[in-house]
Amino acid sequence: MDNKKKVPVNTITRDIKNLAAPTGNIYESVVILYKRANQISMAEKKELMRKLEEFRNDHDTMDEVFENKEQIEISQYYERQPKPDLIAIAEFENGDLFYRKAQSENPIDINKGE
Repeated sequence: MDNKKKVPVNTITRDIKNLAAPTGNIYESVVILYKRANQISMAEKKELMRKLEEFRNDHDTMDEVFENKEQIEISQYYERQPKPDLIAIAEFENGDLFYRKAQSENPIDINKGE
């Protein structure tokens, strides 16, 4: 995710009209952003869990738990990263996010009934 360098770490105010412009509907834009942020979040979580798995010890008890400096550094690195929703918004605004609408082959006409 090389876009992280371009993404602000803090939330900034955005014009809703600019977010709605690509789809023509703010609600569609929000759904797209939500789904992309969820994808990013899940990918980061898997990556973090994979890295932290190296430090896992099945024989630890509460008395034997100690702080591992490398583990703390890895956790702090992920805490400093931009939040997934900010990354998704940056991708959306830069045109790096691709989406498509699912089309139903047989749309249901609510006036006719089923």
